[in-house]
Amino acid sequence: MPIPYQVAYKPLSKPEVGVNGYVEPTPGKSEVLAKGSAPFNARTLDSDVRIDHDVEIVVRDGCRLYADIYRPTDDENVPVIISWSPYGKKYSALEMIFNVCTWACCMKRDEVSGLEKFEGLDPAWWVARGYAIASVDVRGAGNSDGDTPCMGQQEAEDAHDVIEALAKMSWCNGNVGMAGNSYLAIMQWHAAAQNPPSLKAIAPWEGSGDIFREQFCRGGWFNMSNYDLITTLVIKGQHGVEDFSEMYRRKQQANVYWDDKRVDMKKINIPCFITGSDFSQIHTMGAVRGWMEANTDKKWIKWSGYQEWFELYSEPESYHELKKFFDKYLKGIDNDWEKTPKVRWATLPFGDRDVTSDIVLPDFPVPNTDYRTFYLAPNGTLSSELPRETNTSVHNSEDRWSISKFKYTFSQKSRLIGLPKAELYMSCNALDDMVVFVQLRKLDKNGKELSQLQFPFSRAPVDSIDEIAEKDRSSLTLHNGSIGILRASQRKIDPSRSIHPQFPFHPHDEVQKVPKGEIIKLEIGIWAMGVDYEEGESIQVDVLGQWPGFTEVAAFSKPRPDHEKNKGEHVIHFGGEYPSRVILPFVPME
Repeated sequence: MPIPYQVAYKPLSKPEVGVNGYVEPTPGKSEVLAKGSAPFNARTLDSDVRIDHDVEIVVRDGCRLYADIYRPTDDENVPVIISWSPYGKKYSALEMIFNVCTWACCMKRDEVSGLEKFEGLDPAWWVARGYAIASVDVRGAGNSDGDTPCMGQQEAEDAHDVIEALAKMSWCNGNVGMAGNSYLAIMQWHAAAQNPPSLKAIAPWEGSGDIFREQFCRGGWFNMSNYDLITTLVIKGQHGVEDFSEMYRRKQQANVYWDDKRVDMKKINIPCFITGSDFSQIHTMGAVRGWMEANTDKKWIKWSGYQEWFELYSEPESYHELKKFFDKYLKGIDNDWEKTPKVRWATLPFGDRDVTSDIVLPDFPVPNTDYRTFYLAPNGTLSSELPRETNTSVHNSEDRWSISKFKYTFSQKSRLIGLPKAELYMSCNALDDMVVFVQLRKLDKNGKELSQLQFPFSRAPVDSIDEIAEKDRSSLTLHNGSIGILRASQRKIDPSRSIHPQFPFHPHDEVQKVPKGEIIKLEIGIWAMGVDYEEGESIQVDVLGQWPGFTEVAAFSKPRPDHEKNKGEHVIHFGGEYPSRVILPFVPME
């Protein structure tokens, strides 16, 4: 049942013909697109594709949802893979990536057909391999009934009911899978935790598992992320969509509403093919927790070295691996999928070099990781020894470019894979709270701060990162390093719920203000990293009072109220009785 809690909604723009792929609904219409045709002047179809438009599915409370189903034209029963999101069942990668994104995410137009639901699988390829693809307009999206709930129990129950309805359709072999990135991946976690009998396998590629702690209120710092952009430009419906900003205004701590957005991964007991990356500022830790907590031994995780949409659509091996996975669990084909290494990782070199992919690991975090402590030390250094004398570093928390920086230079080639953590002793004389941001930057041998391109240079319109124009530097093109966030008043930790000592769980169930000037200890989990260092290169710990990431979507949201913002100078105390440090995960090189 949906949670017993009143939810605020804000109005959506109504669907318009020609916008985001929307067409007038045609319930009962079925048509066949011919093999070799290119319905959107993009990828050609590998086979004939039957499309059943606006198939009505009634969920348990009587709400009517609509789906487009793409399937083979013969009479063979096939499994179905669901693309589930509120983005519009005909809103495609062509509509989004080629019209909106920088460099079209280095994709080629003939790599997608326009039949794919954005972030979902492309029927042009999958139908020819004996699969149906169902693109669903979820509750409140398009012409589906109701208001649009986002990533909680109500939507999970809807997904359960749609899964079971599709499994019973005459053309289906009774087996259902789910696949896709981002929202489509998040909802796979939620749906699988419902344990619908016909859901046999999921492939959540880049999906968070707790949008309160991983997207909207990381470490107790509220940010609208890309939500206002999405609800303004992408989601269209007849009514409304959940209003996260208003829900946070009503309650800033965890409660039944926000807890509804956290998946209990331990309820998931079916095969999972998970991907994640260092790049995402939303999904990274959902992938990690899914891997660590899903209650099945039939799970695999692959860490990506490229941006998620490029990885899905432009890396040919992606579909081939997904097909082998789904062939095994949706078709029962006795292939060699289960010989696939359970954990494969990628490391980032930063600068003008390409990633190292498919590093086989025994587990994640890597067993016997060497968690080395580096203490903050004078002159902006990191030291393996605790400085005897107490010292301070001060930065202006209201200035994005006022940063306390501490670096360590590697004396030999080193590989860091895993979960970093910062433990900082800090104070503020101007306010009884602090929001602290920590970012791990890589420096070259000359001390230059480096970035990582999220695409292969062979696909990019530049030959080096220095050539990238300022307008093209965004969260879709560059990665500057893993980030941790913590609001001091939300520093309470529940060790029983922490997935690892390196990644403390903050329950966000009470406020513990900090008297002005009082020195307190903050434990800040930093999101997973995989970075290689050459001799003479450095890691730099940046501590600051403003978000260090890209802010290209901020224009869609209202500024946060003043009482949520930092004020004045933040002081880091280190050395002596204040052992401020960063703990880094060293693993053996190949």
